[in-house]
Amino acid sequence: MPELPEVETIVRDLRPELVGRTILSTRLTHDDVLRGVTRRRLLAGLRGRRIRALTRRAKHAVFDLGGHYFVVQPGMTGSLLVQKDLTADERHYAVVQAKLDDGRVLIYHDVRRLGTLLLLNQAEWDAYDAGLGPEPLDPQFTPERLRERLRGTRQAIKKALMDQRVIAGVGNIYANEALFIAGIDPSKEARAVTPEASGRLHTALQDILQAAIESKGTTVRDYRTGTGQPGQFQFELLVYEREGEPCRRCGTTLAGTHAIDARITVFCHRCQR
Repeated sequence: MPELPEVETIVRDLRPELVGRTILSTRLTHDDVLRGVTRRRLLAGLRGRRIRALTRRAKHAVFDLGGHYFVVQPGMTGSLLVQKDLTADERHYAVVQAKLDDGRVLIYHDVRRLGTLLLLNQAEWDAYDAGLGPEPLDPQFTPERLRERLRGTRQAIKKALMDQRVIAGVGNIYANEALFIAGIDPSKEARAVTPEASGRLHTALQDILQAAIESKGTTVRDYRTGTGQPGQFQFELLVYEREGEPCRRCGTTLAGTHAIDARITVFCHRCQR
């Protein structure tokens, strides 16, 4: 699933193309991606709206429509593009087609329809936003604040990092990578992580997320940038999807487990004692 770096890349690519544009009409092909909004309300809520801003919050692309927010979480196979002419494949898998006032079309493309779409008013958006944890790249997200977020949970540290109520935007890829860089056992209780280790984790999180943004995100399978290109950070991954391969630090064979959160966790027994 696209995480913070991937959604940030999409937003940065599309922001200059979309801000100031008006949505003239919208077509929705499937209702199963909608959350808390009906087809009728979504289509009416988008029609005639000017896109005032496009930002990212956690793993969501957030379109500010002036008192309403169109919120897109791309999911595993979702992508956002602005096109003049749609290919046959884009038409087939385009869940949303929003015609813009410059003749182009904003497309939400989702092969397996694993993403979600929301349309929220100001009060609803404020409540939704308040339920998300702090942004790990925010200047106010200090090592002390990370320690405070971890102190209150008995979850495994890897699971806590992926809990969007604890920290926003981190998923399986970057939790694996940050814990390896910080030298922390991913199964360790979050509240038991020492101040020294949480300091290393804070640095690792910020470094890995920033590096992934600079590389336009990680494309393991489906993710594409806002210009339709694959990301490049998959070539820099240290542990994710490298189970059975040698650790790039010590040469130990990397292990994998699904026991922590039912997702693959790859780690080094020696480097992450």
